[in-house]
Amino acid sequence: MTAALTTRLLPRAYRPLFAHSGFRRLLPALAASDLGDGMSVVAVAWLAIEIAPPGRSGLLLGAALAAYALPGALGALLFGRLLRRLPPGRLLAADSRIRAVLLGCVPLAWATGTLHPVLYVALLAGSSVLHAWGNAGRYSLVAEMLPAEHRLAANALLSASVSASIVIGPALAGFLVAVVSPAWLIGLDALSFAVLAVMVGRLRGPAVGTKVEAGTGDGAGAQPPSAGLRLLRRQPELLGVLALTWFFNFLYGPAEVALPLHVTDDLHAGAGLLGLYWTLFGAGAVLGGLTAGALRRFPLWPVTLGIVAGWGLALVPFGLGAPAPVTLACFTLGGLVYGPFTALSYTLFQERTPAAWLTTVLAARSAALLTAGPVGMALGGPLTALMGPRAVLAASGAATVALALAGAALRARSRRRPAAAPAV
Repeated sequence: MTAALTTRLLPRAYRPLFAHSGFRRLLPALAASDLGDGMSVVAVAWLAIEIAPPGRSGLLLGAALAAYALPGALGALLFGRLLRRLPPGRLLAADSRIRAVLLGCVPLAWATGTLHPVLYVALLAGSSVLHAWGNAGRYSLVAEMLPAEHRLAANALLSASVSASIVIGPALAGFLVAVVSPAWLIGLDALSFAVLAVMVGRLRGPAVGTKVEAGTGDGAGAQPPSAGLRLLRRQPELLGVLALTWFFNFLYGPAEVALPLHVTDDLHAGAGLLGLYWTLFGAGAVLGGLTAGALRRFPLWPVTLGIVAGWGLALVPFGLGAPAPVTLACFTLGGLVYGPFTALSYTLFQERTPAAWLTTVLAARSAALLTAGPVGMALGGPLTALMGPRAVLAASGAATVALALAGAALRARSRRRPAAAPAV
C-alpha cells in the first residue's frame, strides 16, 4: 500500500523504474555507497590535513585526492583483457569489494598508530584501481536492466543519488569529525561498498551472471583494451563530449584542493563550513539533475557548453574576496547548473554505442576522465602553495569559462566547414 502510494507520488517519468524489481532493489545499495563517498569528500581531505607533516598539507591533500581516483585509469588499461568479458554486475561487485577492504584498512591503521602519509596514499590508490570498470558496470547494468525509453530517467536518478549524497554526506561528515576522527568516516565508506557488493551479488540475470559468451556478433569480445577508445574516435560527437568533459574535470581539480584550504586559511573556519559548501552544492545538483529529461529537448552542445560556463562563473567571486555567504550562494548555483551534465552525457553514450561494446566504451570513457580530475588535483597542491587558495579558485573559474568559449568557437567553425568527401 505504502509502496503503491509512493509510486503515484513520483513524477511520471520515474514511475516505471520502481516497477522493475531489480532496479528497485539496486538503487538503495547504490545510494548507500554514494552516501559513503559523500562523507569521504570531507573525510579524505580532512584526514590528509591532520596527518600531514608541518607545511606539507597542500601537497599531501593533492596527492590523497589524486590517489583516490587516478589509479582507476591505469586499472582500465592494465586489467582490460581480463575484465572486459565479465558482466556489468560482476565488475561493479569486484570494484565494491576492493574498495570495502582497502578503505577499511584506513581506520585500522589510524587506530594502531601506523597511518603514515605514504600508507594513506597507497591505500587510497589501491581502493580506486577498478573504479573505471566499476563505474562502467554501474551504468551498463542499468542499461541492460531497463528498456531504452527509461534510461534517461534512470541515469537522472543515479546522478541525483550522487548529488544527494553530497548534500547529506559532507554535512554529516562535518558534524561527525567534531566527535570522531575522519578515519572512521572512511571506514563507513568502506562499509557502504560492502553493502553494495552484497546486494549486487543477490541480483540475477545476464548482466550479473557468471560469464558472457566470448563470441559477440561484432567481435567485441576479441578486442584489446584500447578498442573502446578506437570506437570513440569513429564517433566525433561522443569524442567531442569526452574532450570537453576531460578539460572540464581537469580545471575543476585545483578547485577541489583549494576549497578546504580556503576554508582553513582564508576564512579560519572548520570542517563544518567545508561540509556546508558541499551540502549546498549537492542540493543544487539534485534539483538540476532531475531536470535532465526536460533539457534533452534542447540541442546537446549549447546545453553542455552553458553548463561548463555556468560552473566557471560560480567560482570567480571567490577571487574577488566575496564573503562566505556570497560564495556559498555561488556554490549552490554552480551545483544547480552542473546537475544535468552527468545524466545527459551517459544517456548519449548509451544511445550511440552498440550494446556489446557498452561496458568497454564506458570503461574507456571513465579511464580517460579519471586522469583529468586527479591531474588537476595534483597540480592544485603546488598552485595553492604558490598562489593561495582564493586565487586558485578564481583562476579555475576563469579558465573554465574560457574553455566554454573555446568550445563554442570550435563548434561554430565545425558547423561552417563543408563535409569531407567520402573515402574511396
